[in-house]
Amino acid sequence: MNSNRPPRRVAIVQARMSSTRFPGKVLADLAGLPMIVFMVRRVRLAARVDHLLVATSSDPTDDALAHTLAAHGIECFRGSLDDVLDRFTRAARQAGADHVVRLTGDCPLMDSDLVDRGLAELAAGGADYVANVAPPSYPDGLDVECFTMAALETAWREARLPSEREHVTPFIRNGGAGLKARNWSGVADLSALRWTVDHPEDLAHVRSLVDACASGPDRVTGFDRFDLLRVLERGSVAPPADRARNEGYAQSLAAEAR
Repeated sequence: MNSNRPPRRVAIVQARMSSTRFPGKVLADLAGLPMIVFMVRRVRLAARVDHLLVATSSDPTDDALAHTLAAHGIECFRGSLDDVLDRFTRAARQAGADHVVRLTGDCPLMDSDLVDRGLAELAAGGADYVANVAPPSYPDGLDVECFTMAALETAWREARLPSEREHVTPFIRNGGAGLKARNWSGVADLSALRWTVDHPEDLAHVRSLVDACASGPDRVTGFDRFDLLRVLERGSVAPPADRARNEGYAQSLAAEAR
């Protein structure tokens, strides 16, 4: 990074159509928009983000996603389907990133305030990676990971395990190559709440939350996580089925242990 200029802060949303649990979910309708577009519009509210793009695969299964993003004026990078770390790193390079925010396309209720918090924590120094995921304290679906481009390049060169290549950040988060990681937590443990979309019933729950929070032109960006919590406190929206957090990563680790 050129020390004479501020770091270029790039948010990259991972997304693909071939989800094993809920194929095509990123283009499912949410408040009249494809879910990925809904999410991007919320992330764009983050004041500290200089640039945003979606990283998907070059596999034909993701052609519809790429076309949808182009139709909505959202930049798209296409790379490896299976080596997500390679895809993500190449996307960050193309964007000229110095500081990177990693988000996943199954988190449409992402709160821009948390994106800004993560970037501020990273800019404060002392760590190569900062996040709110280990241990989690925010609802599942509000996970934010921020790291330096140098840390990402180190992971790209040195990460070898399939789980490290598929899930991008485990090598960095676990201190590979001496990288320093730091976690921040919310004021209360809300990690049992589920606001991510891995299954059709998750999408139904998220739709109910959005319907209860905002209407008209404010349906996409007219609410934050505190509005969502107030809806849940009123009991007007039933919770979804209880499921394990980060199911995909857990499955990858189980496969490696066989």
